[in-house]
Amino acid sequence: MLLYATLENDDHHDNPDWHPERAARLRAVDLGVSDAFGGSAQGGVRAVHPRLATSAELALVHPPSYIDSLEALCAAGGGELDPDTPVSAGSAATARLAVGAGLAAIEALQNGEGPVGFVAVRPPGHHARRARGMGFCLFNNVAIAAASLTARGERVLIVDWDVHHGNGTQEIFWDDPQVLYVSTHQAPFYPGTGDVFETGGEQAPGLTINLPFPEGTTGDILLRAFDEVVAPAVDDFAPTWVLVSAGFDAHRDDPMAGLQLAAGDFADLALRVSHFAPRPGRLALFLEGGYDLEALRASVAATLGALFDTGVRPEPSTAGGPGASTISIAKQVRDRVIERAQSM
Repeated sequence: MLLYATLENDDHHDNPDWHPERAARLRAVDLGVSDAFGGSAQGGVRAVHPRLATSAELALVHPPSYIDSLEALCAAGGGELDPDTPVSAGSAATARLAVGAGLAAIEALQNGEGPVGFVAVRPPGHHARRARGMGFCLFNNVAIAAASLTARGERVLIVDWDVHHGNGTQEIFWDDPQVLYVSTHQAPFYPGTGDVFETGGEQAPGLTINLPFPEGTTGDILLRAFDEVVAPAVDDFAPTWVLVSAGFDAHRDDPMAGLQLAAGDFADLALRVSHFAPRPGRLALFLEGGYDLEALRASVAATLGALFDTGVRPEPSTAGGPGASTISIAKQVRDRVIERAQSM
């Protein structure tokens, strides 16, 4: 049973018609969820109803000054956080609801209501830094969910397979020994962070793993990276929860980037990540990017089809692209970081 938390009406976060991060994305996701379960999601999905995140929950990650300034801007009718990130009058409330959807999904998983949660909300979150929204993101949905878990003593693995580096999530957990952050992304590319040598702060050496891949990289390379670099780190870290920043903009049809994944690759990645969870009920996926609506629909269907073994796989996996050197460098960097940490 999939625990599905989404927003029934997100039109209050009213981006301009030209903006790629638009309300139609969630309708494409709904279709993908239905596709994954054979045309009807009713038999395999339980709805998780979002709630508004409290100010105290937002403050697990974001300072009150930022929360207040964002809400004041929206109350005044809206504006821009940066050229990519417009906000309207209802954006702050929608962003609170997006955060609350993630928290509600975590609570449902804790209560044993299902094995996997899928939080399909907008605005997305992984670019949101502690005190600054950017890159379409207002509050960092996955980071707040992770912080709610670490506050209770959990150890959280965050896997970010969005095509853009999750600079906000990395910043928030840079020096947190209770979080292992792993990002696969295109480089050089927006937002300019996520170098392979960015490996975590003094209190969390090696707990940030960046895998920056060149344009044209295919799914077989990402799978190798998960097997050769990520899996050993996960074994050492022993997470009690796994959260995924599930951006689908690495799809070859997406207009925002240049990686060459297909829907089948997201199915493969989802299966790999599911094996990192210690038991059912400790895996939640959070929608990030994905801007070609048909590719988004197919990728969601493939991801959930793999996790629930429904046989739905709209496209095969890809292979033959560049990026193998990134894996070699990442392995060398991680070995040095661990060796240095052990010698201290």
